[in-house]
Amino acid sequence: MPVPAIDAGVLERGGVRLAISGPLATVTLDRPDVLNAQTPATWAALRHIGDQLDPDVRVVVVRGSGRAFSAGLDRRMFTGEPVDGEPGGLPGMLSLPAAEADAKIATYQAGFTWLSDPARVTIAAVQGHAIGAGFQLALACDFRVLAEDAQFCMAETGLGLVPDLGGTLPLVRLVGYSRAAEICVTSRRVPAAEALQMGLANSVVPLADLDSAVESLVASVLKPLPGAVSETLALIASAAAGPSLDSQLAVERAAQLRRINALAALSAQG
Repeated sequence: MPVPAIDAGVLERGGVRLAISGPLATVTLDRPDVLNAQTPATWAALRHIGDQLDPDVRVVVVRGSGRAFSAGLDRRMFTGEPVDGEPGGLPGMLSLPAAEADAKIATYQAGFTWLSDPARVTIAAVQGHAIGAGFQLALACDFRVLAEDAQFCMAETGLGLVPDLGGTLPLVRLVGYSRAAEICVTSRRVPAAEALQMGLANSVVPLADLDSAVESLVASVLKPLPGAVSETLALIASAAAGPSLDSQLAVERAAQLRRINALAALSAQG
């Protein structure tokens, strides 16, 4: 069903809710019954928002409804059952030619990468768990404001996979190689206080103060002229440049496809 261009009001699609108020857009993962677990429909909705958002929107806040930001991938993605009309979840990738599987993951990544475009300031408001894809969604944003109960975890390696939604590059840029490697390889949980100490969070506040802290940050970033903000963000991104985002995304996709094939081979042996 065609979805109209986004210019005002509220849009709900794929378990994602978008509300626009003047220069502010709020994107809410809205599946609280499963801790905002993500599926291809989530990524399609995020991608649609990024493609169609009105250029007058200057700030995007990303958050989760209920008690978690996002618990990562929907468990159905691992079982082989159909998810959002796509057969087989991750195991279904095995039936696709390599180029088609790579292109499919690229469409998933596109739901995240628009958040790092310097045209807008993006803020993740994180409470509770931000695991795997949830952690990568927060990493895609310029700023992360955490409630005291927030926890980050890159769970993919523990599942035999790799982070492939654009999270590896910003993670290394934020905390450096050694810490990024430790966080990813061990899949350990990083509590809010430690996230602040290592540079993963811009601020940590009591849960009751999360909304007001985000509102205060939004007001601050809306003060300067929009052109000055976008140009400054582009300069900072350039200064922090290592490998290009496009090349890192391609590396993530290739690694994930190798892992899916390896897991399938192990399963066949068992």
